[in-house]
Amino acid sequence: MDLNDVLSQLEAANEEDTKKLLHRYNQENFQTFKFDKKEEALRIKLCQSVLMVFRKQIQPSCQKACLETLRILSRDNHVLAPVATREGMLVLTGMAGLHTERDEADNNQGGSSQSEEEQMVVVEALKCLCNVVYNSPAAQQVCVDLQLARGLCASLHSSSSWQHEVGLFVLRLLFLLSALRPDVRGILRKDCHAVRLLTEVLEHTLDVHWVGPYEAARPDLQALPLPAENNERAMEALKALFNLTLSEARNEEDDHQFRLIAAILRHLLMLKTEMEEKTEEAHSHAVNLLNNLPVSCLDVLIDLPVQGGQEKYGGKNIEVVQVLLDFMEQRIDKGSNYKEGLTPVLSLLTEGSRCHREIRRYLKAQVLPPLKDVKNRPEVGSTIRNKLVRLMTHVDMGVKQTAAEFLFVLCKESVDNLLKYTGYGNAAGLLVARGLLAGGRGETQYSEDEDSDTEEYKSAKPFINPITGHVEEPMPNPIEEMTEEQKEYEAENLAKMFDKLSRQNVIRPMGVRPDGTLAPLEETLCDPPEENSESDSE
Repeated sequence: MDLNDVLSQLEAANEEDTKKLLHRYNQENFQTFKFDKKEEALRIKLCQSVLMVFRKQIQPSCQKACLETLRILSRDNHVLAPVATREGMLVLTGMAGLHTERDEADNNQGGSSQSEEEQMVVVEALKCLCNVVYNSPAAQQVCVDLQLARGLCASLHSSSSWQHEVGLFVLRLLFLLSALRPDVRGILRKDCHAVRLLTEVLEHTLDVHWVGPYEAARPDLQALPLPAENNERAMEALKALFNLTLSEARNEEDDHQFRLIAAILRHLLMLKTEMEEKTEEAHSHAVNLLNNLPVSCLDVLIDLPVQGGQEKYGGKNIEVVQVLLDFMEQRIDKGSNYKEGLTPVLSLLTEGSRCHREIRRYLKAQVLPPLKDVKNRPEVGSTIRNKLVRLMTHVDMGVKQTAAEFLFVLCKESVDNLLKYTGYGNAAGLLVARGLLAGGRGETQYSEDEDSDTEEYKSAKPFINPITGHVEEPMPNPIEEMTEEQKEYEAENLAKMFDKLSRQNVIRPMGVRPDGTLAPLEETLCDPPEENSESDSE
């Protein structure tokens, strides 16, 4: 449709004609996400014209058509000036049932008292608000001025009566506002008690039944998977909670709330949804949120008195640790997006292992069992150890360091143990970063229980190459048949090449200080003590 025609017809159209005209425009542009720059001014005028229509008394069907048009236009951040005003945002928040400026929200928002058409108007208004807030800093500021955060939190009180899409987009709008405006997070946390409210939304959405202070009942194996709609709402709540738990400020009340969240996340990690990829996505959000919680709260994941655990791990229930380990391996096998997809779960397992002995013992048994295979390089193979060792030389520094740190903690931060499982070549990066090239241990204190080496490892240990971490086949000596003159000639050539590269700053010879850190070679060489130049003769 030609925008000039739309604008001219809209000017004199009655309600029915307006609805038909915008409905046709919406159908033609339903999948439009890139807009013609030349028509930018016309689209701004269309935004203004649609807002003018809202001033009239129109039926929900016409309101819905207008909102659909605004939603399409709001995909273009260059035309939002008319909407990103106090007046424009008040129109949208009013239609979305989100009262502002300390007014109480409508507890029947999206509820059963509304007709189907009225509920669709609420949903469309919420979708518009999500687009506008995401694309317009000016609209974000208006939301702050109107105290929209309070209206969103007030709507959380009626979450049990939400129609699915209403709940979904209320949570999404809360997530967007808390992500794009860090100053709003403090208001949501302290004044609106949003963390507690979102925790209650999660409890209701995931149908959590408590059997202990921080212990949810085990999911029924015969029960149907978590419905897709519940999973969608849960993920939006998790994303909003992630933003609100980024703060470093903690108090005793927070500790209780965080333990409650950890227990709910454990319950979520044990659930399956209707689609495997959606289960993985939900678990990913759960892992991200667990990383924000104090590491002391992670004991909730394994301390389940009612459901019990394994005696060898102090009676702790380590089922969820295996779920996290499987999730980690699944992310490694995907082979892409390691930074965002893999490092959070690696960091979580690392910190959990560092602070909770039972988690570390279980992961050590699964990832680094007593060593038997010493014929293959540590990075060759399909075991979890092999996959993690390969990551220790990944091109991404963050991925490399996180994988190495995880294995180091499983080895109780013992350099000797780490080298046994990875080889010096793979571990060199971590040892340089930690100043442990000369050996030793990290700073964390661990219990004294140790694994005993297998007979296979003990017998092969003298023949293991410490650099590669495996027993190498004997290689022919390249200088065996050289004469002494040839050996001397090759040695001189090699020395000259190193000297040339060093003078040209292509390479820089390094040495190891007594404290285990690297330094230029000249700084690490100790000069012999000076001889007394005076004669000793009497």
